[in-house]
Amino acid sequence: MDKIEKSLAGYLKEKPNLKYIFFGGKGGVGKTVMAGAFALAMAKLGKKVMLASTNPVHSLSSLLDMKLDGVTQARENLAVYEIDTTQTIARMKQEISEKIRWFLKFADISLKADDFVETATLNPAFEESAMFENMVNLIFENKYEVYVFDTAPTANARRLLGMSKVYTLWVNKMLQSRKEATSLRKVLSFRKKEEKDPLMEYLLSFQGRIQQAKELLSNPDLTSFFFITLPEALPIAVIKRFIEWFREFGIPVGGVIVNELIEMKEASGTPEFVLNRVKMQKEYMQVIYQDFPDLRAIVPLFEQEVTGFEMLDRVAERLFSTA
Repeated sequence: MDKIEKSLAGYLKEKPNLKYIFFGGKGGVGKTVMAGAFALAMAKLGKKVMLASTNPVHSLSSLLDMKLDGVTQARENLAVYEIDTTQTIARMKQEISEKIRWFLKFADISLKADDFVETATLNPAFEESAMFENMVNLIFENKYEVYVFDTAPTANARRLLGMSKVYTLWVNKMLQSRKEATSLRKVLSFRKKEEKDPLMEYLLSFQGRIQQAKELLSNPDLTSFFFITLPEALPIAVIKRFIEWFREFGIPVGGVIVNELIEMKEASGTPEFVLNRVKMQKEYMQVIYQDFPDLRAIVPLFEQEVTGFEMLDRVAERLFSTA
């Protein structure tokens, strides 16, 4: 097989209600460019689009060649947002502090809450939790018809999107523990009046919120995650490994997009170095055709860097090509 069986345009035609689109892959493969081109194309079709970056190292401002300040209206129908977790982290620390202080008082434990808060918030996944919280807030506002997310490199993206399942397991365990602790306290207590349990209320509210996010992110009619690769060994190996992981986690995979393919017509009369690269890419394209039946598009290596809306238009044209 050496052709695309179902193009991105064909895939989208079968998914008219697709609303949450994620682009991921190994670092440096062009996730931001593809997300930007996709979002611009959707906006030109008249859809109200939000292009957001969940990558801690943002590059949308460089891609669009414009300054972004919060939610920025970049073009007609196209809003752009580089999610900043700073305020969310501060708020989450405050909320955690309040809940821990209440719990220690509830359990009659005379320890300082600050030490517990510091331990909890120094967790490496804390920033990803804050990013997930911001992403969910954006989705739940439901102000746009299409949300396009430029994600972090795949290992981070899988943890980010996997948060919904992780949170569900954690909250269920916490709820069970709280119920057991509350029941035991009632048995041992002489108090007649039942105290309000803010931690339990918080967990129940959080559980409903995460369940709603999980349902949206695992709905194949609403959500798709597209993997970007170069015709090279390492990025191919990376997405091959993670596509299976995403599917096992229940995250709908929309397919694979190849970026920066050197076209033969552009390589004629070029140095041997370039011809060797063309030969190498050709061999890896055969691997891609064989291993990824859900290949959706092939975008060439352009003669100049992709920045600004004019170049994004060119990328979008190839991204949605049915050839």
